[in-house]
Amino acid sequence: MTLSLGLSAFAVVLALLVVVTLAIGIRTIPQGHVHTVERFGRYDRSLESGLGLIIPYVERIGRRVNIMEQVVEVPSQEAFTRDNAGVRIDAVVFYQVLDAARASYEVSNLQMALLTLTMTNIRTVVGSMDLDQLLSHRDEINERLLRVLDAAAAPWGVKMNRVEIKDILPPADLAGAMARQMKAEREKRASVLEAEGQRQAEILRAEGRKQSAILEAEGRREAAFRDAEARERGAEAEAKATAMVSEAISQGDLAAANFLVAEKYVEAIRAIATAPNQRVVVVPIEASALAGTLGGIAEITRSVFGDPGSAAAGRAGLPPRVPATPPKA
Repeated sequence: MTLSLGLSAFAVVLALLVVVTLAIGIRTIPQGHVHTVERFGRYDRSLESGLGLIIPYVERIGRRVNIMEQVVEVPSQEAFTRDNAGVRIDAVVFYQVLDAARASYEVSNLQMALLTLTMTNIRTVVGSMDLDQLLSHRDEINERLLRVLDAAAAPWGVKMNRVEIKDILPPADLAGAMARQMKAEREKRASVLEAEGQRQAEILRAEGRKQSAILEAEGRREAAFRDAEARERGAEAEAKATAMVSEAISQGDLAAANFLVAEKYVEAIRAIATAPNQRVVVVPIEASALAGTLGGIAEITRSVFGDPGSAAAGRAGLPPRVPATPPKA
């Protein structure tokens, strides 16, 4: 009876030992994680995500490493630029563990090491740049920091994916000076653009005046040409009329001379009478000379067109007019 109880207790203990051994030897690793296996305290291998087996009592899980991309917040810190301007700067770092063993056994505290490394390199990069360059070349700062941090973290089996500067804050007085400088620069550019616009407007107005003067001169030249042509033709007509009158006079026709004199006489009288600065015109006119002149004109008319009185009477159905017989002496 005692032997049976002893065998039963031994079987129970053995079953419990088997269960505990199986529990220790079978491991489930979640997705995105890697567990390191240590044999007698020394790194042996790494277990990927899924079901893993270790030798109980000989091996154990050493480090549980997250191999997903992780973020480290770099707290705000003060740094000085090359031109001795103090700024407050903060950043974020994105990294990923590629080698779980090196990340576990090459550095004791990975996140603290990355944080310290980032802060010191931020100060180094800021100290090598002027304030204006620091504020306007943020992409260059990110690139330089990423290159330096990636090279420094490579022995730890870590890949630095991105480094982003979140904010750069200059002192309040310096920020006010920068705002005034920006305002002055913008006012300067506005003045330059306004002056440039005025200059272009003056140039365009001058071009317009030039074109107007050219067109006006062209018009005056054309008008002068037309006037000269009209005077030339008038002179030709006058010369032709004078030649015809001269020819008539040379043939003994004095009526043509009387006609020419009468025409000039009448034109002179009309010019005097229609002058704009004259209101009353008193001209001494010899009635006999005027009558003789008009008689010459009548003689020319009758010689060219016939007796106008007879023609008019014939058209009216009346007998022709008989000239009055001068009284005898």
